[in-house]
Amino acid sequence: MNLNKRLNFAVKGENFLKFKLEQIMIEVKENWNNYITNREIFIELYKETMITLNHTYKEMGKRNFNLISKLSKIQYKPKINIQYIKKIGSLIPILEYELIREELLPAYSFENTSHYLDDLIIILVKFFEKLIILAKDEDIMLNLAKNFKKINRRINGLKNIIIPELVHDIKKIKDILEENERENYVRLKNTKDLITR
Repeated sequence: MNLNKRLNFAVKGENFLKFKLEQIMIEVKENWNNYITNREIFIELYKETMITLNHTYKEMGKRNFNLISKLSKIQYKPKINIQYIKKIGSLIPILEYELIREELLPAYSFENTSHYLDDLIIILVKFFEKLIILAKDEDIMLNLAKNFKKINRRINGLKNIIIPELVHDIKKIKDILEENERENYVRLKNTKDLITR
């Protein structure tokens, strides 16, 4: 009886894990198109950023570019707030990103710098916003994939190891009980025959 209870519990657990796996697949399908779209946008923006950076670097030189980069870094203060919520057993990040610009005037003069520098700064602001969005989407997909793998491993363990072992043990016990019952029947019949004689 105890093994039957364990078998019923294992079967219910397997069914629940299959349901959870289906929910994860639905969540993956919902997030996949969003992830692919954001990734394509990010790659295009990345290409544009690298081209503009290369042009700026060519016109200004390494030393001037690094100096202006360090001066501009003082003006921008990024603010990131990361929170996690649990959804279908996976941690889903919620990112709030804000780039605070303390001064409105640039940290460089216009006469000694490349005209690509202003474009680069505008593109970089968009680039970091898209980078954070893509990182969030990738984190969601990775967490869902890890959870899917973990649940799938548990289902396989239940289906291929635990449930067959329980079924085998129950069958073994039933066979032993049936054999004992037959032996008792034969014993009782022999006893009855002896009494009758």
